[in-house]
Amino acid sequence: MRLLLTLGVLMLWMGCALAGGEPMQEEGQSGRIYTTDQAFEDVVENIKMGVIDHGLLVSGTLHVSDMLNRTASDLGFTKVFSKAESVEFCSALISHKMAQAAPENIGVCPFTIAVYVKRDEPDRVYVAYRIPILSGDAAEVSAAIVELLDGIAQEAL
Repeated sequence: MRLLLTLGVLMLWMGCALAGGEPMQEEGQSGRIYTTDQAFEDVVENIKMGVIDHGLLVSGTLHVSDMLNRTASDLGFTKVFSKAESVEFCSALISHKMAQAAPENIGVCPFTIAVYVKRDEPDRVYVAYRIPILSGDAAEVSAAIVELLDGIAQEAL
């Protein structure tokens, strides 16, 4: 539940509009966001297929909007998303490299790519992921993670 709330807050924080499919990266921002006018369900399926196409296994799909919308009024919040799901997956190779750089990096796994539609922009689908901050000598593996996440995100669009 804590992961879902954290992810929901992250997506709210990152949920600025972006036109044309270019990633948004601003000073101090911890992720990238793409947008598309494709159907939400198609984009989620494309993310899952992209994970599989990279030889990885989808470990879970979090139905973030279900949880946030169900609890919004009880917690005094307005509903932000009409639809929001996060696809979780990991790579054994990248996980080993992260652990070799510093054991605490294992906390970065699983990787997550979120797909969401804001209630106030029903025709715009967002795809977002976090850029990891790793400990140790991990510049190379950090770049590999971003390349993987960005490749899957862009292929989904």
